[in-house]
Amino acid sequence: MLVVGLTGGIASGKTTVSSLLEEEGAYLIDVDRIAKDLVRPHTAVWHALVKAFGEGILEGDGSIGRKKLAAMVFSNPDRRKTLEDIVHPEIDHEIRRRLKGIREKDPDAIVIVDAALLVETAAYRRMDRLIVVTATKTQQIERLKQRTGAPEEEAMGIISSQMALEEKLKVADFVLPNEGSLEETRRRAKEIFRELGKLAREKRKDSVF
Repeated sequence: MLVVGLTGGIASGKTTVSSLLEEEGAYLIDVDRIAKDLVRPHTAVWHALVKAFGEGILEGDGSIGRKKLAAMVFSNPDRRKTLEDIVHPEIDHEIRRRLKGIREKDPDAIVIVDAALLVETAAYRRMDRLIVVTATKTQQIERLKQRTGAPEEEAMGIISSQMALEEKLKVADFVLPNEGSLEETRRRAKEIFRELGKLAREKRKDSVF
C-alpha cells in the first residue's frame, strides 16, 4: 500500500484534486470530513471542546459553529494549541484505523490523505510521498471569498496567517498547479497518479523479496 499526503494552501483546490485522483482509482481519506464527524453533537470531542471553549461556540441546534471556534482561536496561539491537543490525536487515530481497513481490503492500494496541516504537524513524514497543490494568491483570495463570504481583507488575513506555500513546496515530492483550467489540473493529476502507480509497484516488489 502506498500512502500519499495531499496538501496545499487554503482554497488552493485540494478537494478538486483529491476527487480527480479518486476518479483514477485512489482511495481517499478526507481529514476535514473526519474532523466534522468527530465534532458532531455529544461526541467525546464535542464535549471536550465545549468544556475548553464554552457554550458560546455552539449554534442553535447544538452543533459547533466552526466560524465561531475559528474566530476564537485564530489569533490566540494558546487556544489554538488547546484545540489541536483535543482534535489532532483523535483525527490521527481515525486515519490509522481507516488505513488499516484499506490495507486489509486492498494491499496494493494507493491512498490519498487529504489534509491542510500535513506539513505544519509533520504528519507528512509518516507518508510515502507528498503532493502539494498550488494556486495564485489572487485565486486563493477569490475562492475563499466565494466559499465563506469573507471580505477581501479578512480573506487575505486568513491566508497570511498560514504557513507560507514555499515552505510546503520544500518537502513536496509532486507539485500540482491548480491555476488553469480543470482539464489542465486533470492532466497533471493523471500524470502524478501514473507515477504513484509505478512507486506502488516498486514498493510491492521490494516487500516480496
